[in-house]
Amino acid sequence: MNQLPIATRAQILSCLVEGVSIRATARLCNVAINTVVKLQVEAGAACGEFQDRTFRNLTCKRIEADEIWSFCYAKEKNVPEDKKGQFGFGDVWTWTAIDAETKLIPCWLVGNRDTGAALELMHDLSSRLTHRIQLTTDAHKPYLTAVESAFAGEIDYAQLVKIFAEGSKSGQKSPPKCIGSRRSVVTGKPQASVISTSYVERQNLTMRMGMRRFTRLTNGFSKKVENHGHALALYFMHYNFCRIHTTLRVTPAMQAGLADRVWEMADVVKMMDFLQIQKAA
Repeated sequence: MNQLPIATRAQILSCLVEGVSIRATARLCNVAINTVVKLQVEAGAACGEFQDRTFRNLTCKRIEADEIWSFCYAKEKNVPEDKKGQFGFGDVWTWTAIDAETKLIPCWLVGNRDTGAALELMHDLSSRLTHRIQLTTDAHKPYLTAVESAFAGEIDYAQLVKIFAEGSKSGQKSPPKCIGSRRSVVTGKPQASVISTSYVERQNLTMRMGMRRFTRLTNGFSKKVENHGHALALYFMHYNFCRIHTTLRVTPAMQAGLADRVWEMADVVKMMDFLQIQKAA
């Protein structure tokens, strides 16, 4: 079977994680659009599997969690009647958790903005940790049920409740005006000075900048939710292992003790090939 050289595949993936569209990536790398799509699917599957295996027995101490909106196929109001209510058509939410100290993103989830998705994220997070943590989320109600179910009270959990100006309305491009916030302790004894969602909210911006699929008011949105998930897995692989954090001066994986060097995108391609050989053996 014909396969592109490692350098070419690395170049394609590098374009994708820097927010370049699929068509532009195909032009820049002189390959077919279908080649780019196929490679992203393969890379996403491999990156998701690799990180799922690697992010175990983590020693994180402070975690922040949040969810970010996007859409697949069409905006919610434009979804055809025969597809309304089906996941992957209309609003899609990406749930993320970030370690406030190492900036590692140990788990994420693509789903609806409901209790079921919150439960899945929190149970996934709890299964990767070795000890009690301090967790901060916003005031989204599903977190209350999910955190209690996943941690059974063995957690220091607080919510950062945002306060919006009275009468402020959400416009097409801007949210309601936030005039302050208050800390609400839910479980345990969280340290008040570090009750914050600043890191995870900043990470939401980084995601929008790093993936063309998250850019607002363009035609670069995901057409299939499966490809949306693959793009996320590739993005988080690059973020955790390849991209030097400007504050830490190392990658999040290095800071967390999961890597001893900065990965190149060629290393990601080699990892993909290794996993493929393992499955074929």
